[in-house]
Amino acid sequence: MMNIIFAVFIGGGLGSVLRWLISLRLNTPSSSIAVGTLTANCVGAFIIGLGLAYFNKATHLDPVWKFMLTTGFCGGLTTFSTFSAEVIYLLQAGKIGWALFSILVNVIGSLLMTVLAFAVMNKL
Repeated sequence: MMNIIFAVFIGGGLGSVLRWLISLRLNTPSSSIAVGTLTANCVGAFIIGLGLAYFNKATHLDPVWKFMLTTGFCGGLTTFSTFSAEVIYLLQAGKIGWALFSILVNVIGSLLMTVLAFAVMNKL
């Protein structure tokens, strides 16, 4: 159990740092939508799709790796809380259209990226 906790801890730390770096690079104060958050969510959704599809086939691997990648790394990389806060800020600023757009592209984009990743892994 401790090895899984440690794996999630390491993966989560790496994913969180990557999300922070993506946000620093892509989010700008003048933008109506947080491109960094969208990128982190969609990339994380793609990676978790690849990982889950791979681990479903590679049953011989230690489950620690699955937890490190999915719960840890992807959990740290993706961010529902930041996304939620950004939508609330848009609503408070009266940017209802941008808030709805952000909701749509984050949710639908993430789902599509996960589906795409499963499709890619099933082709390999």
